[in-house]
Amino acid sequence: MNINRTASVQLAGALILLAIAVSTPAARGQMPDPPGQVAADEAPVHEAYLFAHMMEGDYGRLYYSVSRDGLHWELLNGGKRVMNSYRGHADICRGHDRRYYLVGNRNDGAPDINFWVSEDLIHWERFGDYRPNLSQVPGYPTALPRIGAPKLYFDEAEQTYLLTWHTTHDLGETDLPEPYWAGQRTLYATSKDLQEFSAPPRKLFDGDWDTATIDTIVRRVGEEYFAIIKDERYPTLDWPTGKTIRICTAPALLGPYSPPGPPLSPSFREAPTLIPAPNGQAWYLYYEQYPGVSYGLSVAEQLTGPWFQVAGYQRPDWDKYSLPPRVRHGSMITISGKQYDALVDAFPK
Repeated sequence: MNINRTASVQLAGALILLAIAVSTPAARGQMPDPPGQVAADEAPVHEAYLFAHMMEGDYGRLYYSVSRDGLHWELLNGGKRVMNSYRGHADICRGHDRRYYLVGNRNDGAPDINFWVSEDLIHWERFGDYRPNLSQVPGYPTALPRIGAPKLYFDEAEQTYLLTWHTTHDLGETDLPEPYWAGQRTLYATSKDLQEFSAPPRKLFDGDWDTATIDTIVRRVGEEYFAIIKDERYPTLDWPTGKTIRICTAPALLGPYSPPGPPLSPSFREAPTLIPAPNGQAWYLYYEQYPGVSYGLSVAEQLTGPWFQVAGYQRPDWDKYSLPPRVRHGSMITISGKQYDALVDAFPK
């Protein structure tokens, strides 16, 4: 009888300890908070962030979300568009005159790329248009009349704008899955003022390596350039990196770029956008799991890596990062605390 009672007490104690253990974050596999945040008594290097994006159910239109920490985002303007005239995959850069430039296009079949300009990210004016001659791209004789997701980067070191987009070409007879997407290549033109552009447009990775890429963005850090791409080949045993986000490096804006590095994301991710962490000591790389399923986040101290993927999205008990429901791809930029307040005043949460 005493033996049975002792066993019962031991079993009860074990169950209590188990209950306590499974209720703790560590037992649930809680990962550490992402690096890059500032302590309560520290001033951030980067005070706030703007995410210009589209929404599920309203593709290609312009919405805003903002963040103080680069991890937790709030939708502005009561979930309504911030500009009705915009069409495209929103991409914003600060240009040669310190004004902001926004690029888009009406649809992939439209022949022109469109620009808007703003002093304050609140009031936008149409700036101009550019029509690339896709029939004259060197080494690309079968380009189709398609312009996908224009992106704009201003390189302060060269005082030059780099405009990139993707255009597919006729692969002819092929056994590649999704030949339309397997045929995509990143094209570019440069400009000093977004009024006159280099001609003809060219392939950004021409001569370096040749595979399908879309959604390419370029950034300079130090003396090195980084092209963040979506590998647009279909994932197969012959091409296991398909539909992932990868990085190429180069010593100059126009290359030559290295072959893409290892995947930074799972497969079926696109539209990468990159921001520095508040303390300036880490990078946050966001990407969309399409079509409009969720957003992923990878983090590194250096763009050369190593990178890790942050878990816990859409899990309030983890709360490592969060975005408003139904956000789809666009671009994130750093803004000042004063600009954050002005945006919230103009487009209330």
